[in-house]
Amino acid sequence: MARPPLSQPSRCWWPVLLLMALSACATTGEKPLNGRIVPSHQDSNSIAQLGKSDLDRMADVQMRENTQSLRLLMLKLYKRNPRELHKSTSDTAEVMVDWVFEGDHGWKFKKINEVQGTEALYLAFSPDYQGDRVLPLIVGLQTMLVRAHGGKKEFYMTDSVDPQSVYNAARNVEIAVWKLSNARDEQGQLYLLTNELNERERNLSFEREFGKIVGRLDLYAITLAEKSQRMISRVAQNLATALFIPF
Repeated sequence: MARPPLSQPSRCWWPVLLLMALSACATTGEKPLNGRIVPSHQDSNSIAQLGKSDLDRMADVQMRENTQSLRLLMLKLYKRNPRELHKSTSDTAEVMVDWVFEGDHGWKFKKINEVQGTEALYLAFSPDYQGDRVLPLIVGLQTMLVRAHGGKKEFYMTDSVDPQSVYNAARNVEIAVWKLSNARDEQGQLYLLTNELNERERNLSFEREFGKIVGRLDLYAITLAEKSQRMISRVAQNLATALFIPF
């Protein structure tokens, strides 16, 4: 069902207010918060910013923050599943993550036959796949997010992003999270260990980080749809039977 249109004042301020919310963690300079260092991003004074609208800056922030979330999740997954790391390298998890996110490989890795997007996500949960499952999972998610944003990581007024694609990417992340918690091998073991919830330990940090990614994507998709007056098709899915939306 179509959502009722916002009033003109609300429509004008809606993207700005949401941009401010997303930008709360993108400060200038690293500042301690409760004893921890919050990473900062320098973006507001460069000449390049002259070619950006509020929505472009919002896109920059959510793409940057989602990439950082995936980087953190990759590190946490290797720490939680060291056997997967050892299938790819004898180096530390930190070295492997740095290479994946900063290496000169164009996000095409021979160990996973250079697959990307949803094809890589399917590989991560394939019963026949015997390699490092963390690698195709993160590669699939990162390359899917880039494709959902028109193949870009930085945005200007001349760029066009389809809100439906961003919304669909959020749904794919939800499906991946469900599979992480439920997909099992022939022995009944989870392919990858993530959250821990039992009498001895309660760790939902994976779920929270994935939730941040979904929240940022949905926020940007809805804002973009409101600004461009384009509809988003919201299809209810049963996560247990849902298929990844192709990218």
